[in-house]
Amino acid sequence: MTLPDGYRLRPLSADDKRAVIQLDLWAFPSGVDLETQEKLPLELPWDRFVGVVRDEPDESAVPLDGALPTTTEIVAMHGSYPFEHFNVPGAETRVSGLTWVGVHPAHRRRGLLSAMINHHLAQCRERGEAVSALFAAEAAIYGRFGYGLAAHDVRLTIPRGAKLRPVAGSADHGARLEELTAERHLELVDALHREAGRRPLGVDAPHGALLNRPGWATRDSPEMRRRHLEDVPPFRGGKETRRIVVVERDGEARGYATFRREVRWEDEGPRGTVHLSEIVALDAAAAHALWSVLLDLDLTSEVATFVVAPDDAILSLLVDPRGARTKRADNVWVRLVDVAAALAQRRYAADVDVVVRVEDARLPENTGSYRVRAQAFAAPSVERTDDAADLSLDVRELGTAYLGGTTLASLALAGLVTEHTTGSLATASAAFAWPVEPVSSFIF
Repeated sequence: MTLPDGYRLRPLSADDKRAVIQLDLWAFPSGVDLETQEKLPLELPWDRFVGVVRDEPDESAVPLDGALPTTTEIVAMHGSYPFEHFNVPGAETRVSGLTWVGVHPAHRRRGLLSAMINHHLAQCRERGEAVSALFAAEAAIYGRFGYGLAAHDVRLTIPRGAKLRPVAGSADHGARLEELTAERHLELVDALHREAGRRPLGVDAPHGALLNRPGWATRDSPEMRRRHLEDVPPFRGGKETRRIVVVERDGEARGYATFRREVRWEDEGPRGTVHLSEIVALDAAAAHALWSVLLDLDLTSEVATFVVAPDDAILSLLVDPRGARTKRADNVWVRLVDVAAALAQRRYAADVDVVVRVEDARLPENTGSYRVRAQAFAAPSVERTDDAADLSLDVRELGTAYLGGTTLASLALAGLVTEHTTGSLATASAAFAWPVEPVSSFIF
């Protein structure tokens, strides 16, 4: 879809910062005012920011040569993060993290979003980014553009003092609790975060493949790393400054958790909440040590998590899992921009030789059949073919299965994948799945 008359795309720059934030506040209402937000650095590179602008006659101006001068207003925008080390099953690849997508309320329902998505996908192709990923503000929007829900996370509320199953080596860790600052903790947080995404089980797969956590996005730029640790008072919501607990073994940092506490005083006594922002551990012992600290902080009655992987250690360590309130939420959405390249950039958990027919209405150049051949955890071979398809599905479902957290078989149960060759669904479903659940630890 192209833009309607009167609208055009324009690259945005640092000179547009105030207008960008104004538009963002129209698209995403916030209690933090424009002046405060304008002072904060943006972590998104300006060369990946694009706006939709509208030129209108300035009725208050004096006509020049019989015509009114025009004013230009930014009415929609989108940007993307250049993730250079985004985890896909068994490997890392370049991914475009679509973000800051917004349309002014006065300009909705005119096709601006569709035009921006088309532009974004075209730019992904030009940059050689075979995959686009995003977090959806509204879950019903992006499926029609070929994005599939590829990862989930869980949000937990765990009572203070919840009993944990023992883990060997947990007691060998010491813990230090500090106020979180970029000056002191930036390098530590970045190093642990990268390592935890690469090797969450502490081992590698055969053929040099990583038994990594798909969907794990690293904070690649200095701006992203620093912004992640900034603690701006208007964003605290009445809670304390950010804290960090670091667990160490033999002087080596093995995990961290960032959090804020909020204390409520009731007749029965203090009923505080530990609001957990991010928890990262390099092994089960470190995870046990971290949770042991978080679940025993004075003046608190519960720990409320933000984004936790569906297979996070805490879900198996709780002696009484019913005592924790659990909510499942959508995490990363994935769109394959170049199907052949994307399928070749990941690894497969079982031997596979399957022909997959893909339909893609928005990017018809993707429509076709692909033969995927691979040994378990080895580099695959992916090529176009005229051979009869074993399976057929839409590109949205291929994106859903791409990170290995949703099986092709479960999509077939919903009628979204069709098997044409008996046995191919079971084989392909096992191959596309991954031993570690996909998740991004932060929203982008």
